[in-house]
Parts: sequence; structure tokens; C-alpha cells
Amino acid sequence: MSDPYLWLKFIHILAIISWMAGLLYLPRLFVYHCEAETGSRQSETFKVMERRLMNAITTPAMIVSVITGLWMGFMAGWWSSGWLHAKTLLVVFLLASHVYLMRVVKTFAEAARQKLNSFTSWVKDGLVQRAGTSTRIVEGDDHHRVKNSVTLAEG
Repeated sequence: MSDPYLWLKFIHILAIISWMAGLLYLPRLFVYHCEAETGSRQSETFKVMERRLMNAITTPAMIVSVITGLWMGFMAGWWSSGWLHAKTLLVVFLLASHVYLMRVVKTFAEAARQKLNSFTSWVKDGLVQRAGTSTRIVEGDDHHRVKNSVTLAEG
């Protein structure tokens, strides 16, 4: 591949990392925002943080990711590959997630967060606080004896 392709790939990877960081951090900000009292200075600070994260980092990174991804697809001639069709489907899912999070940011900006309590409790209970994993450990050579262990990482 040529040097312009490698630079394009480098930019694409950086943009994807930035986009994913924004998509993964915004729900955490929403949880903190819900815990703040409506109209408080802290609530207003979260509004600014959410807006800046979405408008200054996440959305531009999404745009750069999509443009560089399409450009690389054309440069390398991958449009007939099945894996690219599957990847495109995943990108559509990420774009839908992005649009949804943009709506949530707008809802918080309008101080209509009571609509979001179920969302934030789901994030808080389902994703954030339960950082534990259940694993199965095989003891010794006897593969029939399996010990369940739960590792909890609480912070």
C-alpha cells in the first residue's frame, strides 16, 4: 500500500479511538448529571461537559472516521468484500448510537432529565457498577470439577 493510504489509516484509527471514547464516556456523564440537583452549578457544569464532548470531540471524530473509512474503501477497492459489508452494518449501529446520545445531550440541555431516569439507572446498575465477571476455573486435571468464582471490582 502507498504512503497516503498509511497516513489515511493512521488518521482513521485516531478518529475511531476518539469517537469510541466519546460514545463510552457520555453515558457515565449522564449518570453523574442525574445525580446532580436540577439547576445547580454542578448540573450546569455537566451540561457544558456533555455538549463540549459531543460537539468538539465525538461528532468531529465520527465525521472523520466515516470519511476516512469510505476513502480507504475506495482506495483499496474493498467494496465487493463481504467483511466490509458486515463492518458497514456495525458502523450503522454506531451511527445510530451516536444520534441517540445526541438526543440525550439535548434532553439534558433542556433540563428534561426526568425522562432519562430509566436510561441512567440501566447504565448505572447494568454497566457501570457491575464491573464483575463470572469465570469458571478448572481445578487440576479433573475437567469435570468446575469451580465458579466471581471477581468483583468495585470502585
